Amino acid sequence: MIFLAEGFEETETVVPLDILRRGGVNVKTVSLGGSDWVTGAHGMAVKADLRFAGAGAENCGALIMPGGPGTSNYEKCAGFTDLLKTAALGGKLICAICAAPSVLGRLGLLTGRTAVCYPGYEGELKGAKIGKRSVEKDGNFITSRGPGTAAEFGFAVLAECGGEEKAAEVRKGMLFPEFDSSN
Repeated sequence: MIFLAEGFEETETVVPLDILRRGGVNVKTVSLGGSDWVTGAHGMAVKADLRFAGAGAENCGALIMPGGPGTSNYEKCAGFTDLLKTAALGGKLICAICAAPSVLGRLGLLTGRTAVCYPGYEGELKGAKIGKRSVEKDGNFITSRGPGTAAEFGFAVLAECGGEEKAAEVRKGMLFPEFDSSN
């Protein structure tokens, strides 16, 4: 599930969503507000597939959090931080890009892990080792830097959800060059 809070970064939502669906992953968008429609940071309104209340988010296999100026709205949604804590304890895949890893950091979920975020938010990644790559995977967490890394983030999530072979197939079909994970 990709969770949408008012003010989400559109690129960090649409690009990974497209990659995952091309890869055959059954991914749903989930509104954290009281409406099916959620407006992004640059005015793009997206109709979510589901609303958080009643979405069954506790049963999903992966939680994906786009960043953007609306990142603080994750913590304003009743039950969302509890969902993150429970998911982390259960070893579910938790993916966050841009400013969104700061939510995980403030909850103490990144302690002892390597993570990245949008420049300037590193101080919010409490207890984490700040990585050097565009996308970092450590255990059941995938973090990424921002809009320019949205595709690599999407492929990393697809590799976890659909396998490396499927991610390579989708990458090739979309004409993305191979990614050097050492950067």
